[in-house]
Amino acid sequence: MLNLLLPFLLCPTPTLAPALAPALAPQEPSLDDYLRGMSDTELYERRRTAESLVVEKAIPAVVYIETGKKVQWRDFFGQRQSALRRGSGSGAVIRPEGFVVTNYHVVGGADQITVHFEKTLDPHPYVAKLVAAVPQEDLALLKLEANPNRIFPTLALGTSSDLMIGERVLAIGSPLGHTHTVSMGIISGLHRNVPVSDPNQPRQTLRFEDLIQTDASINFGNSGGPLLNINGELIGINSAVNTAAENIGFSIPADRVRRVLEEQLITPGSYSAWVGFEVTEDDELVVTKVVDGSPAGEAGVRRGDRVLAVDGREVTEQGAWRLARLGLGPARAVRLALGQGGERREVSFLTWEKAKGLLWERMGATFRENAVGRRRILEIERLREGGPAAEIGLDRGDLVDAVQPESDDELARAWRVGTRSELAGLVGRLKSSTPLEVQVYRERELLEGVLVLD
Repeated sequence: MLNLLLPFLLCPTPTLAPALAPALAPQEPSLDDYLRGMSDTELYERRRTAESLVVEKAIPAVVYIETGKKVQWRDFFGQRQSALRRGSGSGAVIRPEGFVVTNYHVVGGADQITVHFEKTLDPHPYVAKLVAAVPQEDLALLKLEANPNRIFPTLALGTSSDLMIGERVLAIGSPLGHTHTVSMGIISGLHRNVPVSDPNQPRQTLRFEDLIQTDASINFGNSGGPLLNINGELIGINSAVNTAAENIGFSIPADRVRRVLEEQLITPGSYSAWVGFEVTEDDELVVTKVVDGSPAGEAGVRRGDRVLAVDGREVTEQGAWRLARLGLGPARAVRLALGQGGERREVSFLTWEKAKGLLWERMGATFRENAVGRRRILEIERLREGGPAAEIGLDRGDLVDAVQPESDDELARAWRVGTRSELAGLVGRLKSSTPLEVQVYRERELLEGVLVLD
């Protein structure tokens, strides 16, 4: 048998040559060889993805919010104790003037609000003021206290009307204090209705409707932060997380955020300061009314003036004007650029507290809060010539004992008001031309009169 096989073993086999051919062909370059030929810049650009570009664009406008709320209690021995309860959340800057949108449950009831940007970009903390809130929508608007010329980075408010289930999204926030954390996922559901307990009122349950559901990680501390699409547009505000399950978070859709901003947050009713003039409701911003003796009136604002800029920042439409007004607090210096008849000029004045301004406009008087014994009482401080209060003979130094509207509703009774805000709250509910009976003490004599509200 061995002899028979030997010739075949010794003879070369022609069919083996093709099998060896691939081993002799040139080798494809390895990944290391490919990368070795690239510059540092090329290597860096090769690592950039759509997600990293979104983060690079968005991070400068995402903020970490710290809150402090004063709480008091009595200890075992009956001694009163107090402390500052800390909280945190996230937010997104939506206007270059420093307006931040976040969840109401993040900042509601807070006595202190501090906002932080990414430390490598802006290491300075900013004090923030809650300028407007809609608790039932879990939305709030903050204004950062900064130099009026400071321009903050912003996030573009996109639309939520064309969202797709399965669409990639990113959530940015500060879960568990880890600031500016990024998580990625997809939209896993739309039009979700979710009951959530109110952190500020634990016994009350809020029901949020038409939310975006996502599997991007949303943990405590993410609340108020942005949900972004792959184009870097803000499509939602992260609001709630299902603690009974993993990878189920919810966001308030951008279209609802925009509607709440326009209809409830950025409105004249949200202003905390009074300037003493009104403008048209269109984008022309023409002054239609100036109250005599008001800050604006005494500074030289005139009917027919067009508002061009506030504190050096141009205002070209109604939305920009309302945001500028919303950012003005009481007793704050403001500089306006005005135009009329081809002339541009500037005026400056101090704003008034809203209650003080309303009483000056409607009653023609300003009031000082005083105490007589244990009772708080209002003293007339200043009168507007020809105003309702001056017309019936009220005078500086008169002490207001009570007021009573002559109306056909539940307001038609005697009201003892000890603060400007109480009196302004009542007057603000009364229509123009409503008679208001006023009782005052003048040198221990009780006097009565009826003025007609402007």
